[in-house]
Amino acid sequence: QVHLVESGGGSVQAGGSLRLSCAISGDTDTPRCMGWFRQAPGKAREGVGRIYPGNDYTALIDSVEDRFTISQDKSKNTVYLHMNALKPEDTAMYFCAADIGLKYGTLEWYGCKFSDWGQGTQVTVSS
Repeated sequence: QVHLVESGGGSVQAGGSLRLSCAISGDTDTPRCMGWFRQAPGKAREGVGRIYPGNDYTALIDSVEDRFTISQDKSKNTVYLHMNALKPEDTAMYFCAADIGLKYGTLEWYGCKFSDWGQGTQVTVSS
């Protein structure tokens, strides 16, 4: 239904910042939820945060809520993950995902059924 493309990843030293972007294309209605997830090698995929585009409500997991923010630019059909004070444990492949209202998603989190995923962008934080 939609095509998602992440960008903005890279390698930074601890304490640095990155802004990840998720560009959304397609003619679907506004997603119910947009999520950011991350996965390190050998570890399970972890939800990082989410945004409800209809009302701009955002939420982040406790480990990042003081350092990361999620925002959107609806005119650009883009969702952002602003990451500050990065730590080595933030190193992972970061994915964005969309709940577009299907009955089944590939991953459910906080009631959102994420069915559409981007290809991921790598974030590497060195100590």
